[in-house]
Amino acid sequence: MTQLLPELVSYLEGLSEPHIVFDRQYRIVAANAAYRQQFSAGGASIVGRTCYEVSHHFDRPCDQAGESCPLARSRVSGQRERVLHLHHTPRGEAYVNIELAPVADASGQAAFYVEKMEPLRIAEGKASAQGMIGRAPAFQAMLSLVARVGPSQASVLLLGESGTGKELVARAVHEVSLRAARPLVVVDCASLPEALFESELFGHERGAFTGAHASKPGLVEAASGGTLFLDEVGDIPLLMQVKLLRLLENGTYRRVGSTELRRADVRVVSATHRDLDAMVADGRFREDLYYRLSTFPIRLPALRERREDIPLLAASLLERVAPRPLKLAREALARLCAHDWPGNVRELRNVLERAALLTDGERIEAAQIEQALAVGRRGPAAPAHAAPPTVAAAPQAARTGQPLRDAELEALAAMLAAHRGSRAELARQLGISERSLYRKLRALEPATPREG
Repeated sequence: MTQLLPELVSYLEGLSEPHIVFDRQYRIVAANAAYRQQFSAGGASIVGRTCYEVSHHFDRPCDQAGESCPLARSRVSGQRERVLHLHHTPRGEAYVNIELAPVADASGQAAFYVEKMEPLRIAEGKASAQGMIGRAPAFQAMLSLVARVGPSQASVLLLGESGTGKELVARAVHEVSLRAARPLVVVDCASLPEALFESELFGHERGAFTGAHASKPGLVEAASGGTLFLDEVGDIPLLMQVKLLRLLENGTYRRVGSTELRRADVRVVSATHRDLDAMVADGRFREDLYYRLSTFPIRLPALRERREDIPLLAASLLERVAPRPLKLAREALARLCAHDWPGNVRELRNVLERAALLTDGERIEAAQIEQALAVGRRGPAAPAHAAPPTVAAAPQAARTGQPLRDAELEALAAMLAAHRGSRAELARQLGISERSLYRKLRALEPATPREG
């Protein structure tokens, strides 16, 4: 294995961020103290091992296992590459921002690759008490955009169906920004009456209108130095859209009843479930405001596009809403995975809370899930992708000692047993690639009883 220059090793050791260096064969040739402290269990040596085995417990490079590989991308581009990965750490799996830079030899060819790692603490790849949770490709793609735009000053527009967690994502954008120490102020545009919208947003002076007995700062001032989150921006009245545009264009505004021009130091994040393109075409939303708000649009995936996250979300939500510790039966979890969730994560939370209240024992069964779904149904029952299956053989939680990983495998086993279509169709239902599906199916094989 090729040796690094002592000067480079010494330089890396002095860096506060975790760094590793590996060669063209993915073998790690150096890891600095920050990396060993954060990512190496018990200070175990990782030199000589491959980066994909250490970081992901894969037996092949990331791009051959359904993931994005920065080294493979750098070989094509010849430049720095940046990706978001879910890494194994001594504390479990965690999202990590990776920036990879090639180091050329005397011939100009890349001889080594230096990886800088920055933990991303706004989301989890496991069930947690709060925050964003997920590991599906659609979720990771959305999260990588949040990580990229967060440190900038760009206006962000969050697009997605109701219940997809737009406020959580707005909070994540704020928390990875340079404004994280300042306030995040939420403006619920749908709940503000048109007559009070301007006063609430920009504030007013004493005597500006009947009942204005004292001057009052607005939400823009409350967010000074921080982030202003405009939720349901599609509900802003047309007259107010003009004044909001002025704030975005030159950072100025006036309180109601005042001629004094004030300056605002805010970063604007907005969100909507509406089709703003159609609203612009109909004249219900200003085109110039739309372009100001959507400097960096991020689409939030619907829950049906990230079905493999349902076991993680269900475990986390159940801890929050159940009146006592409860578990989900395998058939109940399979029924949750089969539902289309038009109300997304908000609907999932409601169903779990209802099912918990309908349960007398220590485990929620499929019958309670069916009852909870029926109670919350607005119209005729929509057919699920699969009926609640009865699975004779599924991975047992005690086999690996990783209950969350096993919950995911059990849900996959249940869906596989009930699925009558092709593997490609099942992958589409789960919101993952066929390659990722086959990798997960291989994880089921040791637990599948042999016939005979």
